Amino acid sequence: MAITTTGAVYGCLGLGALLAAVLPRLLSRRPVSPPMVFLASGVLVYALPLSLPLPQVDPTTHGAWVEHLTELCVIASLMGAGLAINRPFGLRPWATTWRLLGIAMPLTIAATALAAWWLLDWPPYVALLVAAVLAPTDPVLASEVRVGEPTDAEYDEDEVRFALTSEAGLNDGLAFPFVLAALALAASGQAWSTDWIVHWAWSDVVVRLVVGVAVGMGTGLLLGRVLFHAGAAPLRLAEHGEGFVALAATLTSYGLAESLHGYGFLAVFVAACTLRRCERGHDYHQVLHEFIEQIERLLMAVLLFATGAFIATGALAHLTWQGAATGLLLHLLIRPLTGWLALLRGTGARKERLVTAFFGIRGIGSFFYLAYACARGEFGGYEDEMWAVVVFTVLVSVVLHGAAASPVTARLDRRNGGTGEGPAGQEPERLGQGDGVPRGRV
Repeated sequence: MAITTTGAVYGCLGLGALLAAVLPRLLSRRPVSPPMVFLASGVLVYALPLSLPLPQVDPTTHGAWVEHLTELCVIASLMGAGLAINRPFGLRPWATTWRLLGIAMPLTIAATALAAWWLLDWPPYVALLVAAVLAPTDPVLASEVRVGEPTDAEYDEDEVRFALTSEAGLNDGLAFPFVLAALALAASGQAWSTDWIVHWAWSDVVVRLVVGVAVGMGTGLLLGRVLFHAGAAPLRLAEHGEGFVALAATLTSYGLAESLHGYGFLAVFVAACTLRRCERGHDYHQVLHEFIEQIERLLMAVLLFATGAFIATGALAHLTWQGAATGLLLHLLIRPLTGWLALLRGTGARKERLVTAFFGIRGIGSFFYLAYACARGEFGGYEDEMWAVVVFTVLVSVVLHGAAASPVTARLDRRNGGTGEGPAGQEPERLGQGDGVPRGRV
């Protein structure tokens, strides 16, 4: 009896769910990450002559599916990241994050766009789009360099893990204005006119950012009030340990922000951070974090398996050496250099800043943005080339950063006599030369 396509898909999903639960513990502290396994599995299953009736994976023809699956994975990861961060929000405690977002991210986009324009001879709007698509970082693909679970201590996260997690939580939303700028430039016939630039600056930058932040804060505050302090006992779900609320918070904040023409990614992360501030020491935050993390891992496994399948069936057929060079430049030169410049004289020791600058991980968010842009703009037949460059760049990130994450962070932990968290019962270390901001150890 022949295996049906539906049966093969469900079988792969079941095996993927099992691996998503087992691999993080099995590969802990090894130079192999779960994303590497899922990606390699997709390549092998589709490359080997197994005679399985597997569906075709091609984002250029199934863009809607790619867009919405990656969208769901990104918002789940944003909720998980926001719930995991223990450090209170502020200008000084989050100083490293602001440096990465305000300096490293714009410089990275500009340098990547210049590299694509120069090496690939792409039109400016195509080069800008690929640079914006590759702007968001994604510690989901190297879990060793993101913060762990919610705890009572406010400063038990080391500076590297905190910086990379908080950066990824915010730049997934802050990349959107640059993607929309590329779409506006394409629609204007590559004319840098004052009309669309002013409209973009006001509508796509100011208004959408404000709406996203406002919706996120409002949703987080309202949910926190209901979950922990509602007058009716059935509504105080924190007392019942209902992890499903994490999904409700994710979808509600995202849906409201998008409906009001704000940035949903930003709203989700802000909602998670705001909710985290409510009854900070309550065990319910850990329940919410564990629930959304499981969803995130399952979606990540599916998407990376599909990415491997796409690679096995011709994703890199349109990749030129110039496209490969662009991706390598981003990982080996552009991000490390811009990250280092952004963190000069900043928080943390020199080696911590080097590690933070190096781990500019690219992942699922890049797939979402490219699928989103291709569905809404005309890019003159460059779609296949853009997908090849983006897939190659993510592939390099999965292998490079996935292999480096465990040994690099383990070495930093040993050097500082810690495990990536602040010492229990000990006064946190001070940040800089008398800046008065505490931090945990690496």
